[in-house]
Amino acid sequence: MRCAYCHNPDTWSRDGAERWTADDILERAERYREYWGSEGGITVSGGEPLLQAEFVTELFEKAHQRNITTCIDTSAQPYKPVKIFDQLFQVTDTVLLDIKHIDDEVHRKLTGHSNRNILACAQRLSEMGVPVWIRHVLVPGLTDDDDSLYRLRDFLDTLTSVRRIDVLPYHTMGRYKWQQLGIPYTLEDTPVPTAERIENARRILNSVHSS
Repeated sequence: MRCAYCHNPDTWSRDGAERWTADDILERAERYREYWGSEGGITVSGGEPLLQAEFVTELFEKAHQRNITTCIDTSAQPYKPVKIFDQLFQVTDTVLLDIKHIDDEVHRKLTGHSNRNILACAQRLSEMGVPVWIRHVLVPGLTDDDDSLYRLRDFLDTLTSVRRIDVLPYHTMGRYKWQQLGIPYTLEDTPVPTAERIENARRILNSVHSS
């Protein structure tokens, strides 16, 4: 996607990446195993890990063979109801799932893409019983209105495997990357959210459904 508030626009290009095997990655990761603790493991982030679903599936299968827990940090935009994603989710212990906006039209404006397959991914993870942590970036004037937050809460109430809901306050730490890459930053005048609006979003998204 091309999120208006992305803090890693340098990951958008697929050019210039190094090539690693699953075993190479696991051998490097295991050098730090003593720091993980009893419940630690590996998280595949990005960019977007679902763009390499076959490779991540192989990586996670081999991780489980080494008794390493597995996690995906994803926006789920590449998701489709095809076999490879079910295979990947079967070897994924936790999914960190970003839901940018519950309204499809607004989501298109924010990211350039529909949210329909993202919500479908959340539903599939629920059906499969895969533990999910939901993350929602709170951007003043874009993703923080109460109506949208309540609509997102209603959607989350339809899922059965959500274990945690995090509100991530918008920040400007990645703005310099846009400037270095020569990409116009459209949120130049957008402030960071206030403590009151952050707490309001957390209260709504973590509330118990009233109906």
